[in-house]
Amino acid sequence: MSLGVALIVVDLTIVNVILAPVIEDLSIGSVEAQWIQESYALVFAALLLLAGRLSDLYGARRLFLAGLLVFGVTSMLAAAAPNGGLLILARFLQGIGGAMILPTSLALVNATFTGRARGQAFAVWGSTIGAAAALGPLLGGWLADFSWRWAFGVNLPLVAVIAAGVLVLLPASPRRPGRVDVLGSALSAVGLGALAFALIEGRSHGWLRTTEPLHLGGFVWRDGPSPALVAFAASVLALGVFWRRQAVLGRNGGGPLMDVRLFTIPSFRNGNVVTLLVGLGEFGIIAVLPLWLQFALGYSAFEAGLALAALAVGSFCASGASFAITASVPALGQVRIGLLLEAAGLVLLGLVAATDSAWLPIALALFLYGVGVGFATAQVTNVVLVDVPAESAGQGSGVQSAARELGSALGIALLTTLFFSTLASGLRERLTGDGFAGGGLTAREAEQFGAVVTDSAGSAIPALAADPRTAAAADAARAAMTNGLEVCSYVCAGLLVLALVATLFVAPANGVETGQGAGTEGRAEDGPRE
Repeated sequence: MSLGVALIVVDLTIVNVILAPVIEDLSIGSVEAQWIQESYALVFAALLLLAGRLSDLYGARRLFLAGLLVFGVTSMLAAAAPNGGLLILARFLQGIGGAMILPTSLALVNATFTGRARGQAFAVWGSTIGAAAALGPLLGGWLADFSWRWAFGVNLPLVAVIAAGVLVLLPASPRRPGRVDVLGSALSAVGLGALAFALIEGRSHGWLRTTEPLHLGGFVWRDGPSPALVAFAASVLALGVFWRRQAVLGRNGGGPLMDVRLFTIPSFRNGNVVTLLVGLGEFGIIAVLPLWLQFALGYSAFEAGLALAALAVGSFCASGASFAITASVPALGQVRIGLLLEAAGLVLLGLVAATDSAWLPIALALFLYGVGVGFATAQVTNVVLVDVPAESAGQGSGVQSAARELGSALGIALLTTLFFSTLASGLRERLTGDGFAGGGLTAREAEQFGAVVTDSAGSAIPALAADPRTAAAADAARAAMTNGLEVCSYVCAGLLVLALVATLFVAPANGVETGQGAGTEGRAEDGPRE
């Protein structure tokens, strides 16, 4: 189950590292490159609620296996793609497989384990997510030295091994009578997809007015309200109608896609708020950290991935430690420990960040942060699902997965906007100040340098440093980028402290608070078998 989740999380982060060789090999432009990155995440977020409902109706193991099949076939299509259009299509279809795997893996863990073993299982599941997010850039950097196609091709043998393990080790899941709310499915897909699109595209195309044209096939959105603003409005409308419809279906016994009565369960409702905040604080920093490591410190893609591996090691260490303390420290307590360690690791990262930072202090900060991720990410899921009835386990898993995904999308949008805004303003101040070598540039010249650095996400810094005429500007850019990372580290730490405060309002009724494990007994025996 955890390896299945690792597959889909790695595919969320690995493309950032292999994008440059993809662009060169397929001769694609920036618009196609952007969609190669984002199509997977958009479809993935849009279908999570539907996948959770299908898990309840048809059995979590069956849907998990179907998701693996889809993911394997589309990975093969991506690896063999002869052009950008087919690669984008493959990434869209990969998102369908990913959406089928994540909530069903969660439902399987929730239903398979009880008592103390339940907390341990969630520890392995959650630490795998944290480690996979960090290992994606490392794996991508290594595979890119051979061919970017291996970043997708490597999924095929892994899918085969995972599917064999599922068939041998997991019993068939119960299936529940009911139907799929087709209109509700469409509303949730539109609402969640549009929300994810708005969060991802806001920085690129403007939050209120269109600042950069959006290309969709042959259509170009050039001016007027930004596509992000329109997508956000469409999301609010679609999700509002969706919520209303689900409430009516729930009252009338009409088989809702998402039973809104689940939100009357305090641990589920407030736990999802914590999940959202954790996603905000965790995934945003991972989006900007590789840029700083590569372009401010001069690391290669593989070296940057190696530094992030310290995070993965910390996450796995937390998983092992949680086995020993599960009996004495309840899941909610482990969430709080994890959030404290994450915040401390990010504060330490902000303190050691400099243009000449050594590898060891960075690795130590990321290791501490990773230990926190291993505790918090794992056990917050345990807390959220502990009081959810067995017949709604798939729906609950879908909601929790959506909260995590939207939190990460919002965190990436917030942190990248903050990072590049701080970079741009800091670089302008350094280039126009009296302390700048050569006496300072004019505001127009500083603006041009700032645009070059920010539009390239920092990748222009090595070229600037190689030219003696612009070497001083490259030094200023490195300093401004480092300042941006410091600010982002402290902001993320603050968000995680806010998540820690939110845990005070989570009160599981089914044993997680006391560490006794939780109410999944009997779940696997109910209902018709596959």
